[in-house]
Amino acid sequence: MARLLPALLFLAFVSPARADQLPAAAPRVVDYQISVRLDPETKRLAGRERIVWRNPSGDTVPDLWFHLYLNAFRNTLSTFYRESGGQLRNDAMTEGSWGWIDVTALRLADGTDLLPSLTFEHPDDDNADDRTVARVELPAPVPPGASVELEIEFTAQLPQVFARTGHRRDFYLVGQWFPKLGVYEPAGTRGREAGGWNCHQFHANSEFYADYGHFLVDFTVPTSFVVGATGVRIARADNPGGTTTYAYEQSDVHDFAWTADPNFVEVTSRFSAAEEVTEAEYAALAEHLDRPVDELRLSDVDIIVLMQPSRRAQAARYIDAAKQSLKYFGLWYGRYPYATLTIVDPAPGAGGAGGMEYPTFITAGSSWVFSFWPFSAVRAPEAVTVHEFGHQYWYGLVGNNEFEEAWLDEGVNSYSSGLVMDRAYRHMADLPGLRMSAVEMIRMTNGPGMVYDTIRQPAWTYRTPGAYGFYAYSKPEIVLRTLQHYLGDRTMARAMRTYHERWRFRHPSSDDFYAVANEVAGQDLGWFFRQTVEGAGVLDHEISISTKRVRPPAGRLGNDEEVTAEARGEDEDAAAEWEATVVVSNRGTVRFPVDVAMKFEGSQPERFRWDGQDRWRRFRFVRPARLEWADLDPDRAVPLDVSWLNNARRTRPDTRVAAHWTARVSFWLQNAIASILW
Repeated sequence: MARLLPALLFLAFVSPARADQLPAAAPRVVDYQISVRLDPETKRLAGRERIVWRNPSGDTVPDLWFHLYLNAFRNTLSTFYRESGGQLRNDAMTEGSWGWIDVTALRLADGTDLLPSLTFEHPDDDNADDRTVARVELPAPVPPGASVELEIEFTAQLPQVFARTGHRRDFYLVGQWFPKLGVYEPAGTRGREAGGWNCHQFHANSEFYADYGHFLVDFTVPTSFVVGATGVRIARADNPGGTTTYAYEQSDVHDFAWTADPNFVEVTSRFSAAEEVTEAEYAALAEHLDRPVDELRLSDVDIIVLMQPSRRAQAARYIDAAKQSLKYFGLWYGRYPYATLTIVDPAPGAGGAGGMEYPTFITAGSSWVFSFWPFSAVRAPEAVTVHEFGHQYWYGLVGNNEFEEAWLDEGVNSYSSGLVMDRAYRHMADLPGLRMSAVEMIRMTNGPGMVYDTIRQPAWTYRTPGAYGFYAYSKPEIVLRTLQHYLGDRTMARAMRTYHERWRFRHPSSDDFYAVANEVAGQDLGWFFRQTVEGAGVLDHEISISTKRVRPPAGRLGNDEEVTAEARGEDEDAAAEWEATVVVSNRGTVRFPVDVAMKFEGSQPERFRWDGQDRWRRFRFVRPARLEWADLDPDRAVPLDVSWLNNARRTRPDTRVAAHWTARVSFWLQNAIASILW
């Protein structure tokens, strides 16, 4: 009863999950008006910026904190360079191609000069040489709810493409390029006890965190360039001297990026909700999510794809992946609220700019080889597009802190985009004899040695770069797929929908995610999250079996007469029953319930449940027939299990398994030989 009481008290105060209305717009904390000119010879930007910041708290705020991300590439002394060694995501920084940003003027709207008060801060480490965070002291603090207006001038040098931004010949991907305010978090935000600025340095293994607002940006480039950017293009003007100025605008976002390349081929399409979603699909989903159909209806979206000429044929793959994403992310979590989606195909040699997300603007990644069989059957371009689009929801619309809790965007998005890939394409590769699903791919990253870090920890504190990738991306997807199997598809879908509705245009923490999951599930899932998100343990179920004949009793029996099998004239074959011993174990430390299936000769398979709380349990069964096999987690509903190879055992070998794999290997060996001979 002592163990049951807390659960009963929890359930007594948990009300059924309510449907949250999607907010129409974000709280406008900051407005940016930026004008910038690109010098294609020096690869340098000259910009002017007007910022209006509104104090969202009840505090009197004496200063402003800024991100100056490009200074991560300023020299070998930056925290980013020290952590990365000049290498990131299989890409290396070009020697001597430095990037930086200098604030050359900083004043209030009334002309008060603030530049003398600018200092470089290093809140995360002791690196006084890092210049990616700056603080400006104000002559008068900003009262609660009041605003301050700044005017900034800056010069920025773009590096050769590396770590999401830069140039490669005439290709430009301009990301994290302007002085950007950090987030002032009022007390209560993400569990914070007192209000204050959240403004981390640029680390090798972290991304970004900012407040929502309005962007009006114009940039001037050579007229021969084809361009794209966050938001909607509202103006274009040709200038003397062979340059053109483009203006883009977007509200309810927290960042802005743009691209330019004279070689881009622009391909356009349109996501039409009426054509892509049937009334039957709306009705089925409304029942599944317990939402009115009208709340699920999607909006039309213009899709702009900026392709490299050598990969022009793959534009259709990007567009299809974008439409699948707009459909399923929109149906499951809420409609995409913006009018446009721009997809950028980086230039050859600019792969470091690929696979990145900005509001309404994503970079994909492909190769000319994906235009030809068998690589054309590999869904890599689609997977990248779906994943990066997914960040419009997990990072874009739900704006968690990527520095401190990267799993809430990368992991939740990996889970979501994996489901889209499952629904839209079924397999990551559609090759005869070689089909692999998303869950099969992510499980390959897990293993019994992944015990040094946890999912929930600051992104720059992981043991290795590979560990960051596992704990921010792969393990959260495995954890969430395991939770989905445990709760059921319907409950999990409602939990994810409610979480997105409640936290769209806001800044949640892991605790907020847990609270929604508990509410919708109607149970306290703390035991699960403490082990899988907060803890460093692994789960490794295994099973062993043995069988033997049950002989009639022998020895000194109740009448003190000693009886032997020989005296009865019986042999082993005369025994009518079999005893089966099934031992289930957990080689890891994460405790999780699991089904066990068994099949006895001549009978249908049967199941029982093991609560998984002990390190091991032994079960004995006496039946007229011999046990054929036993399978721990027969539905493979626990992807968190690091190895499924030790989950099933047979009492006699099954030659069909060897025949199956021999056939698959032979098929691909024959194809490889044929390709060489051809």
